[in-house]
Parts: sequence; C-alpha cells; structure tokens
Amino acid sequence: MEMPAREGVNKMIPQKGMIKVSDSFERIVHWCLAISCLVLIITGLGMMFRSFNFIGIPFGGMTNLKLVHNFVGLFFIPALFFAILVWWREAGKFKFPDDLEWIKVAGGYLWHVDEVPKTGKYNPGQKAFFWAVAFFGTIMVITGLIMWFPLDLPREFVRWMYPLHALGFLVIFAFFFVHLYLGTIGVPGSAQAMFTGYVTRSWAEKQCPLWLEEMEKSGKLEIYGQNTIHVQH
Repeated sequence: MEMPAREGVNKMIPQKGMIKVSDSFERIVHWCLAISCLVLIITGLGMMFRSFNFIGIPFGGMTNLKLVHNFVGLFFIPALFFAILVWWREAGKFKFPDDLEWIKVAGGYLWHVDEVPKTGKYNPGQKAFFWAVAFFGTIMVITGLIMWFPLDLPREFVRWMYPLHALGFLVIFAFFFVHLYLGTIGVPGSAQAMFTGYVTRSWAEKQCPLWLEEMEKSGKLEIYGQNTIHVQH
C-alpha cells in the first residue's frame, strides 16, 4: 500500500507517492522570471514614485537604480520568451465551455462553491495570469527598450511609451502578488510544485483533476519513488 507524503518539516522535500507536475527546466524558467520580475517591480517603484526614491539608497543612488532596472530588464527578456514557450500549450489556450463554468464560480476562491468545475493542469485563473504576463510583459519589454534607446523615433511616439510602461507595471504588479499569495498561503501545497516539482496526490486531485486523469490513462504520470505507474481501470 502506498504511503501518503509526510507533512511537516520536510514539506519541501519530495516524499514517496508525490506526483511530478513540473520538470527542472520549467522551474528554472519560473524562478528566473519571478526573480527578475520582482527586482523590476522594486526598482520600478523607486523610479516611478518620488516617495519611493529611498529604494535607490542601497543601490548607491537613482542613477545606479536605473542601471540595475535596465540590465535586469535585459535578463527578463529571455526569461519571458522561454516562459511563453514552456507554458503556451497548456496555459495559453482557454477551453470553452469548460473554462467558462469555472469562471462563473471564480473557481470557488471568492465565495463558497459546493463543487468547483474540474480543470486541466492550469485553471482559467492561471491562464489569465499567463496572458497578463505574456501580453503586458511584452509591452514592458518593447516600451522599455524604446525608452532606453529612443534613437530617431518621433518624440511624441517615445512619450507614449511612458504611460504604456506604467500600465504594464500596474497590471503585472497586481497579478504578481495575487499569484504569490495563491502560490503560498492561498492554496497550501502549491509552492512545492516550483521548489521540488512534486505535489501530493490530494493536491493534484483538487487543483488539476482532469490533467491527473489524463496522465494516469496515458501511463505518463511520474510518481516519486516509483519507476513506473500502474494504471487503474
């Protein structure tokens, strides 16, 4: 009989019976994007609002803060590219009418729902987060590069890049911290997916039941501590 994964001090260490939901490349891309995004948010706040200028102090002043922001932005570009590449197939496509049913009840996050509609590996909320990061992240990259290297572009055109950059900042700022909350205390057990690549079966059954069923039927489900999976019929 398969023993359930132990809870407690070893939560961030995969236990026998846990299910693999992300590989090492996905986790590397995730953390590169997350860390660069966090640094850009912090340094961006320091430059955007005078009341946050104090953020520049540990960097040695506003000039250095801007340099850090710009060069971390260059690191953000490949991280964003690979994130879109990695998650496009599963998180970039809404499936209607199934996803619409989940949206109608907000996934049970905002009010009590007796039964939340089943979803695949990523629910519509996560898909919305993917699109917010992909779309507004791209806007941030384009506008940021034009602001940094205006070249001979019309001054009025370059001027429009600033409010667009600020809009992208506000959207990603909001989604980033909602994602951070849901990935930690909002949905316990989620953080394990991006630290170890594994989650408990109970978590998978609740958060991505259709994906779990599909992987079991195909025989592709990877279980920690087992070389193969025995598909149940």
